[in-house]
Amino acid sequence: MNGHEITAAFDDIFDQALIYHGFTDYMRDYEIVAYCTADPRTGIPPAHLRYRFIHCVRASVTSSVTPEIWSRSLDDRLLDFDQGRELDGYGWGARWQVLYPGAKLLSGTAETAMWADRLGCPFHEAVIEANGHTITLVFSDLSVDHIEPGYAPFTVTDL
Repeated sequence: MNGHEITAAFDDIFDQALIYHGFTDYMRDYEIVAYCTADPRTGIPPAHLRYRFIHCVRASVTSSVTPEIWSRSLDDRLLDFDQGRELDGYGWGARWQVLYPGAKLLSGTAETAMWADRLGCPFHEAVIEANGHTITLVFSDLSVDHIEPGYAPFTVTDL
């Protein structure tokens, strides 16, 4: 995908639910999984979308939760939605986070230029902001796929 296509793909998940992010089990690509819904009156059915950031050479994840909220969010009961419902802190047990303010593509950076020069293919840098994490990725391409509910990003194999 080129930059315009990536930006358009990012628009599709603006303000949707981020339900998973991390490296793939083969550890080259980074993926995020979003659950996307529309107003029921549109007739558009909900969808699970997997964004696979191909040839991801850097993934940086930081907390978007402020230190003030973190200080109220240390209780393990907040890991369970039902137990943490009445507590004053970040509800980790919701098991999803809002993709807001969302994902944006940064214009050519020194890092993307360096990787493009060394590997001979274009590179991009994206910042994906949600209410729980901010994810910064440097990657060469993006693939977007519809996936089935219950998608498991890892398989168990014998070592």
